[in-house]
Amino acid sequence: MIRVLFFLAMLCTGSAVAAPLQVAVASNFKTTLELLLPQFEAETGVQVRISSGATGALYTQIIHGAPYDLFLAADDERPGMLVEQGMGQADSLQSYAVGVLAFWDPKGEPGEQQLRQWDQRLAVANPRTAPFGAAAEQVLERLELTRPLRGKVVRGSNILHTFQYVQSGNVPAGLVSLAQLKQADIPADQYWPVPADWHGSLVQQGVVLSQSKMPEQAQALLQYIAKQHTVLAKAGYLVPHDH
Repeated sequence: MIRVLFFLAMLCTGSAVAAPLQVAVASNFKTTLELLLPQFEAETGVQVRISSGATGALYTQIIHGAPYDLFLAADDERPGMLVEQGMGQADSLQSYAVGVLAFWDPKGEPGEQQLRQWDQRLAVANPRTAPFGAAAEQVLERLELTRPLRGKVVRGSNILHTFQYVQSGNVPAGLVSLAQLKQADIPADQYWPVPADWHGSLVQQGVVLSQSKMPEQAQALLQYIAKQHTVLAKAGYLVPHDH
């Protein structure tokens, strides 16, 4: 059972909440969230509507008034920025997952040596809007590949588009989210998880937005997600306390 303060009391006061909970979720976590929602909705009676995109793009939508209740980012920077700007509830901030970056080469034998010597086109997410893209750029800098790959890096607007570039065969390899590979049942010999210390943090944080008219329900969903350690691990994430 989902146990959250205030929430059960609200459900007992009258009819179920008619309006859906509006959730902005980073592209890498969209499929995992969809796996978690049926049980949450069944247990609470709350319907959830999700919108996904690059974390930076969703952040921009929020500061321009997009009517979301909960923001599930792919970093721990932008939720904190919203709190500082008075647009997020400080006491709701919670890390719910840790993303893992992976080097994916469907036709090769991906590993550290292959990545170090890579000289073909490579798909990465836009580092300005996607935390996985920023992490990928840091990896290329660490391996001194930025100059050798100049003109060969293909940037997706978000991590989903980056995955699709490689999946379609338009780009031979990419730096993507491990969760995407697991969700698509990509064989493990086609990808190599990049060491976490090769790039900045991929701790993913959520925040209830100050404008929300359903803050208790939004907080309930965030807490529910953060407790699903088994599902998160199977989906390709680390849980924050294990990171």
